[in-house]
Amino acid sequence: MNLPLSMQLFVSLLAGLLLGAIFFGGLWLTVKQLPKVSAPWLLFLGSALGRTLIILTGFWCVGIWLSESFRWQRTAVCLAGFIIARMMITRYTRSSTVPATGKSA
Repeated sequence: MNLPLSMQLFVSLLAGLLLGAIFFGGLWLTVKQLPKVSAPWLLFLGSALGRTLIILTGFWCVGIWLSESFRWQRTAVCLAGFIIARMMITRYTRSSTVPATGKSA
C-alpha cells in the first residue's frame, strides 16, 4: 500500500492518539480498580504487560505497515499522538478526580 506522505502521517497521528488512549486510559482504569481487588499486584502486572504489548505492536505496525519509506517520520508522528493522548487523559482524569478549589497544585 503506497499512500501519499500526508495521509500516512495523518493515519500515524490517529494511531498514536488511539494507542495513547488505550495505554493511559487503561492505566487509569487499573489504578481505580486496585483497591477493590484481593491481589492488586497481579492486576497491575497483568495490565502493564497487556498495555505494553498492545503499544509495542501498534508502534511496530505504524513503522512498517504503510510503506517502506518515511518510517521514522511516521513513528515520530505516532509518538507525538501518543504524548498528546497522555496530556488529554491526564487533564481529563485530573479534572474528574480533584475537586475544583480555584487554586493550582
